[in-house]
Amino acid sequence: MAAGALVAALGVTTLAACGGSGDQADSRAPKTVTLVSHDSFNASKEVLAEFTQKTGFTVKVLKSGDAGEAVNKEILTKGSPQGDVFFGVDNTLLSRALDNGIFVPYEAKGLDRVPAGLRLDEEHRVTPVDTGDICVNYDKKYFADKKLAPPQTFDDLAKPAYKDLLVVENPERSSPGLGFLLGTAARYGDDGWQDYWKKLKANGVKTVDSWELAYNQEFSGSAGGKKAKGDRPLVVSYASSPPVEVLYSEPQPKTAPTGVSTGTCFRQTEFAGLLDGAKNPEGGKMLIDFLISKKFQDDMPLQMFVNPVTSDATLPELFTQHGVVIDKPQTMEPAKIAEKRDQWIQSWSSLVLK
Repeated sequence: MAAGALVAALGVTTLAACGGSGDQADSRAPKTVTLVSHDSFNASKEVLAEFTQKTGFTVKVLKSGDAGEAVNKEILTKGSPQGDVFFGVDNTLLSRALDNGIFVPYEAKGLDRVPAGLRLDEEHRVTPVDTGDICVNYDKKYFADKKLAPPQTFDDLAKPAYKDLLVVENPERSSPGLGFLLGTAARYGDDGWQDYWKKLKANGVKTVDSWELAYNQEFSGSAGGKKAKGDRPLVVSYASSPPVEVLYSEPQPKTAPTGVSTGTCFRQTEFAGLLDGAKNPEGGKMLIDFLISKKFQDDMPLQMFVNPVTSDATLPELFTQHGVVIDKPQTMEPAKIAEKRDQWIQSWSSLVLK
């Protein structure tokens, strides 16, 4: 999910099977199926090559910004989509996508391996692909140097000891930012979340437009943030972000340089759907089947740093060793998100950005 943006390239990427003449003009070349996603989508070339070998379709990945931005683009191009399948709409934005009719129903093969509680659309317009927990991450070295215990709860973040330390994402533009806002609404209720954000604002919270900016520019604990001389040791990211910092460090540390404030988390589920007006619906259906195949689900944790949804998936050791399991994340019913989301975003903007 968003953590994968540390390594995912921006723009359009074409991933095809190895071997053959490589001549794109060859009429025998496989047809293309286009996957539209947020910037954090990533998958092993070998895994997508296997899809090509099995189906004859080459996968073209079109990255379209942060999740919120990507969903909005598909709404604007409804009926004439940029691709065949959209991946990355999550439970915070799902009702917006469904209400605007950008998907057509398709029941994926192998869906019985996905827990019923994650299948939020009875019409099968979307298929669950992964889950993750949006949480505040902290820079371990900063807090060790300051001899200050890192915050662990939403309440802690508003305390004077953590003034000017937190950077968050704008919920109008960023999926992690929206998840964090919903987490505060779930924690403090309709009558209390605005007072909480007033406290955060008074305590010097900083807001940027995207996870990429927050994590790789402003956050002092990430590899990117260190290079950019980021000075915020607290950032809204994911419970699975610490393994990223281990995997891409040379040499790899025995422990992750970042930690997770486990009392600040909101559970997120991401979905894929067949786009209405897709030029290659046959390939799109096969691709959705593939996204919940064991091959793809096993590959996903170390590519996008999210949890697989299928019962037969296996987590890699590095992921289990350095990731954090959140036992009691904040959650919210999709119907309430649909009812309150836009109102909450508008209120948040008036409260925090003005």
